[in-house]
Amino acid sequence: MRNKKLKAMILIAMLSSISFVLMQLNFPIPGLPPFLKVDFSDVPALIAAVIMGPIPGILVAFLKNVLYWISNGSPTGVPVGEMANFATSILFMMPVYYIYHKLTSTKGLVVGLAAGVAAMAIGMSVLNYAIFLPMYTYFLHAPELTGSALRETIVLGILPFNLIKGVLVAIAIVVLFKSMSPWLKKQETSFQ
Repeated sequence: MRNKKLKAMILIAMLSSISFVLMQLNFPIPGLPPFLKVDFSDVPALIAAVIMGPIPGILVAFLKNVLYWISNGSPTGVPVGEMANFATSILFMMPVYYIYHKLTSTKGLVVGLAAGVAAMAIGMSVLNYAIFLPMYTYFLHAPELTGSALRETIVLGILPFNLIKGVLVAIAIVVLFKSMSPWLKKQETSFQ
C-alpha cells in the first residue's frame, strides 16, 4: 500500500513537471486574441487520470498551473489565466476519463476526446462570459467588454480557440495513446 502511494506521488510529480514544461511551450493562433495560447500540457494530466483516476489528473493540472504562476508571475499577483487554464483542463479531462473507462478502446478514446473538446469549448465560453473576462477587467485592468463586444469575443475568439486547441490536443493524445498503449495498460493495472 505504501509503495503504491509513493509510486503515485512520484508519477504525479513527474507528469506535473512535464505538463509545466509543455505549458511553457505555448503559441497563439493567428487571427484569434493573442492572450489565448495553445499548449499541450493537458496531455500529461489526462495520462495521470487514465492511469490513476480523476483526482491525480486534476492534481497534475493544478500543480502545472501553480508552477507556471510561480515561474511566470502575474502583473497583479492574481493568477487569472492559470485559473482559466485549470478550468479548461478539468472540462476537457473529465469527459475523456469517464467515457474511456466505460469503453476502453480506441473508439472509446475518440468518443471521449470529442466529448471533452465539446465540453471544453462550451464550458469555457460560458465561464469566460460569466467569470474570467470580468476577472481580467477587474484584476488586470483590461478593457471592459460588454454587450455585443463581449458576445463577439466569446463567439469569434474563445469558442473557436477552444475548438482548435481541443482538436490539436486530441490528435496528440490519439497518437501518444496508440504508441504508449502497452505501458498505459501496465501502469493502470498497477494502480488498481
